[in-house]
Amino acid sequence: MIGRRRKPLKIALSARIFHPEPDARGIKTKTLQVLEQSVAQWVMSRDVMLLMVPSAVRDGELMRSNIRLRDYADYLDGLILQGGSDVCPQAYGEQALNPAWAGDPVRDAYELELLHEFIEARKPVLGICRGMQLMNVALGGTLYQDLPTQRESELKHETPDYDRHSHAITFAEDGEFRKWFGGVEGGLVSSIHHQAVNRLGKDLRVEATSADGLVEAIKGTGRTFLCGVQWHPEFHFQAGVQLLDCGPLLEAFLDAADRAR
Repeated sequence: MIGRRRKPLKIALSARIFHPEPDARGIKTKTLQVLEQSVAQWVMSRDVMLLMVPSAVRDGELMRSNIRLRDYADYLDGLILQGGSDVCPQAYGEQALNPAWAGDPVRDAYELELLHEFIEARKPVLGICRGMQLMNVALGGTLYQDLPTQRESELKHETPDYDRHSHAITFAEDGEFRKWFGGVEGGLVSSIHHQAVNRLGKDLRVEATSADGLVEAIKGTGRTFLCGVQWHPEFHFQAGVQLLDCGPLLEAFLDAADRAR
């Protein structure tokens, strides 16, 4: 628990990567690695030092140093994979059915390596939206490349409302999430995605689903804490909307990080 931690936890956050844009000028001609402010503020609402881990981008102008991603996994206490671009279908053995769904293979390679290093170091990992999808792919699972065309449902998982779009999820009756959240059956979540878990990866179990049966949360069954949510807990501080309080999820992850150091 918060009061029992010896010192602030050092948590890694994967970078969102924006590549140079054609015919651009100024900063948009450069590769940008950024974090989304809301996720940083959500994590730092606890006694946490958050550090974004940069990638060594392919064909980058800077020379690669002797510091490896494994060094971050050894030094830091846990990893959060943040949301963003689609996962490239080639990462799970498929070809993109539409060029718009090809994702970002450069970011995939960086985050997959980062994820595996933290797993090898037995440090906990929390995946948010794309992060959950990447976790599933890393463990041998697959994704729906495009929900509207590959899985018919009256429930929308992506709308122009973006972070204001919400729907209900239900926790598995015998799952860890229901224990963490004090026995509640589920709640409303801010969920924005057009891809999702199709075939579940190895050593993962489903912890929550939406009304149409889509996987909304997963957890690893092994010794290392691996957990992913399809929704965005960092967007749950909205006036006038009773979204699920995701403090218990953050605490479960940080408790695991405290035990692992």
